[in-house]
Amino acid sequence: MKDKYIELRINRDFGDILTAYFDFLKQNIKKFTNVFLSYNGIFLIGLLITSYLLVSGFVGMISTNSALYGIDAGQTDDETYWIYIIAGGILFFLIFLMVAGLNFSLSSSYMIKYDEHKGIGFTKTEVWNLTKEKLGNTVVFILLLIPIYLLFFIASIIFAFIPLLGMFAQYIIQFFLTAWIGVSFYSMLSENKGVTDAFGEGWNLVSKNFWKSVGVNFILGLLNGLLMFIVLIIPGILIGIYTFHVVENNVDVGGIVSTVVYTLGLCALLILMVYAQCLSQFINGILFYTLHEKTYNINTRSKIEQIGQSEQ
Repeated sequence: MKDKYIELRINRDFGDILTAYFDFLKQNIKKFTNVFLSYNGIFLIGLLITSYLLVSGFVGMISTNSALYGIDAGQTDDETYWIYIIAGGILFFLIFLMVAGLNFSLSSSYMIKYDEHKGIGFTKTEVWNLTKEKLGNTVVFILLLIPIYLLFFIASIIFAFIPLLGMFAQYIIQFFLTAWIGVSFYSMLSENKGVTDAFGEGWNLVSKNFWKSVGVNFILGLLNGLLMFIVLIIPGILIGIYTFHVVENNVDVGGIVSTVVYTLGLCALLILMVYAQCLSQFINGILFYTLHEKTYNINTRSKIEQIGQSEQ
C-alpha cells in the first residue's frame, strides 16, 4: 500500500538505502510538494522578480548591441541593463540564502515528523512549527557553513594542481562534506542538540561510515540530477524551439513575448534548483537514521524489549 509506513530507523546496507529513499519519495512527494509551495510562496515570487531582472538585463544588452537590428542605444541603455543584471544577481543571492536555509530545515522537519508519526498522518503546520522552533539554531548552523565551505574552496584550489588524483580527491571530500552537513543538521533537529554538538555527532556518524556516506550522496545526487534533467526536458525543448524561431526570423529578442518566455523559463529553473536541494536533504535523512541505528541500536533494542515483555 502506498501509505504504508517506511521505517527509517533501520541499519540498512548501501542498496537498501537507495531503495528506501525512492520508496519514501514516491509516498511523500505529493504531500511534501504541498508543504514546499505553502511556505515558499513569497520566495517564489521573489525568484520570479529576480528572473525578470536578469532576463531584462541580458536580453536588453543582446538586443541593443546586436547588428541584426541596426540599433545603437548608446552607453545609457547599457548602464541601465547592467543595473538590472547587478540588482537581479544581488537579489538572487539574498533570496537563495534565505530559501536554502528555510528548505534545508523544512525538508528535515518533514522527515522527522514522518518518523514521529510513523507515516504521513501529520499536518504541514506541525512541520512549520518545528522549523520555526529551530530557526535560531538553523541560522547559526548556516553561518558556520561559511568557514567550512571556505576551507573546502581552498582545498579545491590545492587539489586542482594535482592531475587526476586531485579531481577524485576533491569530489570525495565534496560528497563527504555534503553527508556530514546533512547528517549533522538532522542530529540537531531530531535529537535537540546544540549546533556544535550536532556537528560533532554528524562527524562521528559519517567518519565511521565514510565510504557508505560518500557513495550514497554520489549515487543519489547523480540520480536526483538526472530526475531534474528529465523534468526540464520538455520546457527546455520548447524554449529551444522558440529561440530557434527568434534567430531564424530576426524577432526582436527584447520584445515583451521574449522577455516573458525567458523569464518564466529561468524562474522554473531556479525553483527546481531549490526543490532539488530539498530532495538531497531527504537523502541524508535516510542516511542519518541508518547510521544512527547502526551506531546506537536504539530501535533494535526497543523491539527486543517489547518481544521480551510480550513473552512474560
